[in-house]
Amino acid sequence: MAEQQQFYLLLSNLMSPDNTVRKQSEETYDTIPGQTKITFLLQAIRDASAAEEVKQMAAVLLRRLLSSSFEEVYPNLTIDVQTAIKTELLAGIQSEGSSNIRKKVCDIAAELSRNLIDDDGNNQWPEILKFLFDSVNSQDVGLREAALHIFWNFPGIFGNQQQHYLEVIKRMLVQCMQDQENPQIRTLAARAAASFVLSNESNTALLKHFSDLLPGILQAVNESCYRGDDSVLKSLVEIADTAPKYLRPNLEATLQLSLKLCGDTNLTNMQRQLALEVIVTLSETAAAMLRKHTNIVAQSVPQMLSMMVDLEEDEEWAMADELEDDDFDSNAVAGESALDRIACGLGGKIVLPMIKQHIMQMLQNPDWKYRHAGLMALSAIGEGCHQQMEAILSEIVSFVLLFCQDPHPRVRYAACNAIGQMATDFAPTFQKKFHDKVISALLQTMEDQSNPRVQAHAAAALINFTEDCPKTLLVPYLDSLVQHLHVIMVAKLQELIQKGTKLVLEQVVTSIASVADTAEEKFVPYYDLFMPSLKHIVENAVQKELRLLRGKTIECISLIGLAVGKEKFMPDASAVMQLLLKTQTDFNDLEDDDPQISYMISAWARMCKILGKEFQQYLPVVMGPLMKTASIKPEVALLDTQDMENMSEDDGWEFVNLGDQQSFGIKTAGLEEKATACQMLVCYAKELKEGFVEYTEQVVKLMVPLLKFYFHDGVRVAAAESMPLLLECARVRGPEYLTQMWHFMCDALIKSIGTEPDSDVLSEIMHSFAKCIELMGDGCLNNEHFEELGGILKGKLEEHFKNQEVRQAKRQDEDYDEQVEETLQDEDDNDVYILTKVSDILHSIFSSYREKVLPWFEQLLQLIVNLICPHRPWADRQWGLCIFDDVIEHCSPSSFKYAEYFLRPMMQALCDTSPEVRQAAAYGVGVMAQFGGDSYRPAFTEAVPLLVGVIQSPESRAKENVNATENCISAVAKVMKYRPECVNVSEILPHWLSWLPLNEDKEEAVHTFNYLCDLIESNNPIVLGPDNTNLPKIFIIIADGVANESIKGEDGCSKRLANVIRQVQVSGGLWTQCVSALNETQQKAIQDLLNTA
Repeated sequence: MAEQQQFYLLLSNLMSPDNTVRKQSEETYDTIPGQTKITFLLQAIRDASAAEEVKQMAAVLLRRLLSSSFEEVYPNLTIDVQTAIKTELLAGIQSEGSSNIRKKVCDIAAELSRNLIDDDGNNQWPEILKFLFDSVNSQDVGLREAALHIFWNFPGIFGNQQQHYLEVIKRMLVQCMQDQENPQIRTLAARAAASFVLSNESNTALLKHFSDLLPGILQAVNESCYRGDDSVLKSLVEIADTAPKYLRPNLEATLQLSLKLCGDTNLTNMQRQLALEVIVTLSETAAAMLRKHTNIVAQSVPQMLSMMVDLEEDEEWAMADELEDDDFDSNAVAGESALDRIACGLGGKIVLPMIKQHIMQMLQNPDWKYRHAGLMALSAIGEGCHQQMEAILSEIVSFVLLFCQDPHPRVRYAACNAIGQMATDFAPTFQKKFHDKVISALLQTMEDQSNPRVQAHAAAALINFTEDCPKTLLVPYLDSLVQHLHVIMVAKLQELIQKGTKLVLEQVVTSIASVADTAEEKFVPYYDLFMPSLKHIVENAVQKELRLLRGKTIECISLIGLAVGKEKFMPDASAVMQLLLKTQTDFNDLEDDDPQISYMISAWARMCKILGKEFQQYLPVVMGPLMKTASIKPEVALLDTQDMENMSEDDGWEFVNLGDQQSFGIKTAGLEEKATACQMLVCYAKELKEGFVEYTEQVVKLMVPLLKFYFHDGVRVAAAESMPLLLECARVRGPEYLTQMWHFMCDALIKSIGTEPDSDVLSEIMHSFAKCIELMGDGCLNNEHFEELGGILKGKLEEHFKNQEVRQAKRQDEDYDEQVEETLQDEDDNDVYILTKVSDILHSIFSSYREKVLPWFEQLLQLIVNLICPHRPWADRQWGLCIFDDVIEHCSPSSFKYAEYFLRPMMQALCDTSPEVRQAAAYGVGVMAQFGGDSYRPAFTEAVPLLVGVIQSPESRAKENVNATENCISAVAKVMKYRPECVNVSEILPHWLSWLPLNEDKEEAVHTFNYLCDLIESNNPIVLGPDNTNLPKIFIIIADGVANESIKGEDGCSKRLANVIRQVQVSGGLWTQCVSALNETQQKAIQDLLNTA
């Protein structure tokens, strides 16, 4: 008994407000063995004399124990103890007087039964099922509640018996939803029904069978909201999110109800926002279904707009120096975000006509709140209504600019907001069309000294404008921009010293940086105007509240340095580095969330780009903090729904719902900084190459595990990008060190190609892996690697075909419309992009291993052959042919044994309607001639006339066709050069000359110029013409090639061409004749060639 009393004391100490007491009790509690815990906790829960909060605490702890440590504790208990626990829990539910404790005991029972369903779906606790049936039919309301609560908490409780009991489950739910006397039973039954639907979201037949429960759920949503309970409404939002198809038979009713609740100002803001959330979520998860009910969507738009008008008068607003975070619970923020999402979800074709009139009326309203809301609404829909707004952009812009002069500061603020947003959404069209009006309007608004908040926002809009502004457009405004920014900066520096206000200064510093970033070397004349003040800020702004200002100023200095270039920046570079390093030495005192950290890390990387190799001296100081930031480990937690209620997203936690009452939480602080730091390590490796070798080992040990860092895509991308760069850095240490490093990363890279969930990240990983193989070459993969990689690539190709089938099926769906087609096209592009990366990897393997890798390749052969079937989409055929091109190029003459699979399709592809397919086929013919071997000879007789036909077709030089055509010209050259016996060279040559030079495909241009040199050097009569009369024409071809940069000074080809020209130079008359045929650009090109080669 004494022990039990001690345990009660421990429980109440666990709830103590005193941190020390609580910490100590938690440590004591953790040392108690599992079985003892269970016994004590159960006794406490069942002890009628114990205080309610002690029983409550015991119940929470027991549930947590079963949830987090079931496997460690429960199976080791004796059968008797296990049986006793089950019996005690059910007895506790039946005898407990307090409904609060009874609920908590139900949660424990649900948690236990969740863990007692075995792998075959048998519930090892049949008594609880009997208890559910008995209780739901009991006269005791408390027991009916308990049964529903358990079923709501764990709807999978019937395990493999669910199908058998389906009718009973349905009857039980219907009966409880119709319980006239007890509203709380109706509510709970509706929540349980929703929970059951959600846990069977992919079982279409079951959802259909249960669709007649939806009207009851909707009724309960309505009732419960007016009783101040939004739990059923939250369940409806979850259904809209996860099982939207369940709502289809009653979609109209669902939308009508949501609309009614959203518009009812008697309800709380939270409830109205949740009701709106049902409609908005459906626009994202079932857009096509919702597009059939545009009348209701159209009625929801004014609701969102009226929420956005729900603003408070705030006298202090315009002078505020700290930007408080948006109040995410406010109607205004909720309305704006809903509008943004619904526009993206349903598309501008539907949303813009619904909203345009409303916005126009709002903008003419005498009440500032309406004008403010109208402008904010315009900002919100830009992304979703992109195409439709682009068509009427000039009338929108002219209208918005008027509001920069509005009498109310918050409307002027909203006008700046709209301009900034449009500058981003519609770049660069927006900048090209409206630069004149917009720059002057923003500069004028920035002079609004009495409303710093408006000034700062105008500066922020200017940043958005200049970030995406083409340099040529910005240069004419530089004088005026710089002058304005300088005046404001000087004035605000004074204010900072006198009053300590800094908001506008923070934005202006970034505006200066953004202007410099776009203007590049054109910013040089203004450098000395700004640099002294900026350095002054970094030296003196050391107080905690100036951290952000200082960070932004550091960013500004480094961006200006990068813009004006090494020569101009060099005199200040070491002083700036000393300033940065001084912050750096205080770095260890900086708090983890100090904004200066990420600015600092990015600034060093820019300094590295400016200083190049000279940056190496600073690495010892810089790398410590950089590695520390890159190594941040985020706080994570696995929580069940009950714990979730005590944690809020405000404290920087974000949650992912894992289903089954479980959520995964992560504290996001430091994640962005970690990603920035990883990107910067990539930057150092890229810029410093062997200068970074000292750090390659610690960086590779950091990066390889980060390929699995699923909390942030940017971190995984940086990890992937770093791999080939680190190998390049490590080369100077010799082959052994390099191989060791490669072994350390190779397994992880291959595995992550198999497991990476995000297609953008996956393509980066595949790209890096291919680059690594090219770097490491033959012998870098062992048999296990090959086996694993083969399986993964096979999987990717099979998935590619399967995804195409799934998309075809979606095109047959009853909700299919043109917007669905757009989405499917995007998915298709994604898929093709992964296919290009499969091709990259195979290319790197073929080019390193050559024919000895063919036996391994055969497991993929049939899939690649499928890609080039005539009925497949053009991108499949293109990439399938590219893979066979690589087989021919790198694995000949052995490649001929696969000719039966690819030769016919390749010949047919030469005349394909798609230029990409023609290009891949023509390239194939070229490498066949160059590397293929004798077996391919008959193919050329067939191919050359086809190639000539393509080159001579009237549209062959059109922009979309030119690359394919140039590959055909090059292929003809390769056949004449390597297989002259298969074609009539003298007949083709005059035509071939008339097709030169190649301007687009630089690689193929080199092949054609080399062949041209062969012909000239061997004095080919057809090429030179009688008495060298063709030479002027050849000069023009060479000059155009140089002017077009198809010939580079450093390659062997240009030396040969220069020699041809020099030989003509010595024979006076011929030289004059050749040069006089050239225009000015061509003459300069010939001169350049002679000077460099």
